[in-house]
Amino acid sequence: MLPRRRSRWDIPGSLRTLGLAACAGLVVSASDGGRRAAAQEPALPEEFEKPKRHFKIDRPAELSGAAALTVYMRVIDDMTAGYRLSGDRSAGAYRTWRRYNETPYRSATHGQRFVNNYANTLAKAYGRYEDAGDLPKGAVLAKDSFAVTARGDVFSGPLFLMEKMPAGFSPKSRDWRYTMVMPDGSLFGRTEGDGSGRVEFCIACHESAGAENDHLFFVPEEHRVRIHSLQPQGE
Repeated sequence: MLPRRRSRWDIPGSLRTLGLAACAGLVVSASDGGRRAAAQEPALPEEFEKPKRHFKIDRPAELSGAAALTVYMRVIDDMTAGYRLSGDRSAGAYRTWRRYNETPYRSATHGQRFVNNYANTLAKAYGRYEDAGDLPKGAVLAKDSFAVTARGDVFSGPLFLMEKMPAGFSPKSRDWRYTMVMPDGSLFGRTEGDGSGRVEFCIACHESAGAENDHLFFVPEEHRVRIHSLQPQGE
């Protein structure tokens, strides 16, 4: 049984250098075969964000599936409240979008955090995964995250956003703008904006997914949503 929820800020040591890990891909796996091999993302260093601890759980190593979803449902309100402080429109709206994973899953490329993948209406083709093609201007993908330590402490993680900008915005990124929002709402970096250098390697990371995938990685097959009728979506 999960204990009574606690809400306090627990600030670790100074932020570590992100390096290639700053790419923080919005989605973490490519399809089987050659695409999967080409879509390997570098792992994020641990504890690079300012986390917010919510509560502690028992047997954290066994957390998966429905139990992970239960934890997510307990922390999502606090997570989105923090992201919303950034003033980023997508950070405030993404929770109303369609989610493309059935339950949260651990991402080795994101410090073993549990992640969830959302897309706005203009990015609905993402639900076709490897057959998505090039997403249009205004398409936004969002990945929120939370961490569960070996001791069972649950922490908010960053929110990662990808927005397709007008043609010519950034040819090297296929016009994707990458944004990383910290759990407290602070902006870690944004392509062609504040802290742009901190997310520069997002471009190199996602480039490995290939132009045929529009620089996108996709939800691992075993976690993909196949029926979307019950999932809310918004702009």
